[in-house]
Amino acid sequence: MALHFGQDEFTERLERLKAAMKEEKLDAMLLFAQESMYWLTGYDTFGYCFFQTLVVKADGSMVLLTRSADLRQARHTSNIERIEIWVDRVNADPTMDLKNLLSDLDLLGMRIGVEYDTHGMTGRVARLLDLQLTSFGQLVDASGMVGKLRLIKSPAELAHVEKAASLADDALDAAIPLIRPGGNEADILAAMQGAVFAGGGDYPANEFIIGSGADALLCRYKAGRRMLDAQDQLTLEWAGVSAHYHAAMMRTVVIGEPTNRHRELYSAARETVQAVEMVMRPGNTFGTVFDVHAKIMDERGLARHRLNACGYSLGARFSPSWMEQQMFHLGNPQEILPNMSLFLHMIIMDSDTGTAMTLGQTYITTEGAPKPLSRYGLDFITA
Repeated sequence: MALHFGQDEFTERLERLKAAMKEEKLDAMLLFAQESMYWLTGYDTFGYCFFQTLVVKADGSMVLLTRSADLRQARHTSNIERIEIWVDRVNADPTMDLKNLLSDLDLLGMRIGVEYDTHGMTGRVARLLDLQLTSFGQLVDASGMVGKLRLIKSPAELAHVEKAASLADDALDAAIPLIRPGGNEADILAAMQGAVFAGGGDYPANEFIIGSGADALLCRYKAGRRMLDAQDQLTLEWAGVSAHYHAAMMRTVVIGEPTNRHRELYSAARETVQAVEMVMRPGNTFGTVFDVHAKIMDERGLARHRLNACGYSLGARFSPSWMEQQMFHLGNPQEILPNMSLFLHMIIMDSDTGTAMTLGQTYITTEGAPKPLSRYGLDFITA
């Protein structure tokens, strides 16, 4: 088996899940989120875009139901001992295979938790699942259960987070010499992703974001590259990745002379990051972080130009997004605890003047002040 963690680590994770299931009085869990399966067993695949589920009973026994293409993948990358295959065929309904499996596991009439809120659960699968199992047992939406367990990182996980952060810095090292008038976005993107691979890292769970000129105001990847002008702006959002653990960064680099608006927005972004660092610690909540962000931005007249969230938890994630469910947004009661890996970003997009400014980095929380993981700090980068 090719596992990134020792068996003791997986045993401890399973015990935590069993305790959470006992608290919710669940007889079994149906895991559909790939990150849940990976965290619990090491199982590593993109086969979750098809139907598959990991059945976890209250006693800790597990069965994976998947396609034949993932049989060897599961055997090689996980500690799952029992793997069942549903057969690809015309009009296949794998939820019927699942129902038969659950019956074999003596779960008829039991209380079963389901991870509905995940990229591994399509609307069609959810409808088929409910049709098959509503009369079989009591289905409970347990979408956030494993995600909450994954919020607190073990020392072994934090080692991967720190490795990922180093790779993120390496990516920026590779990009900066290429950010100049006449520079090509394609070359910059290739250098950044190449640096992560060369350092032993992995693909990110979503594409690196790169955009210059008017595209610098976008917060998502889009197809198409352009050359940098003598006076330009380039927004980058990327992540170093180690064993699927992400450490994200975000910067807007100004090519040529920064405008007064660029400097004004950078000042707001930096002031807000530094203020948020003071509350990103135990005793406060994710909602507190957002409130501080919103207050400073709004006092500077930037309410129309900021976003409705300013970061989120990071961890081992799979496509299409490296974002965890727990975000810094209005009213989020999630408490900040030690040993979380959190990405804080300031994104200010002024469409009135066409000016972009972003500033973001990943932290590990402690008993006190959060630990920033980038060696770059918060300085304004110009080219």
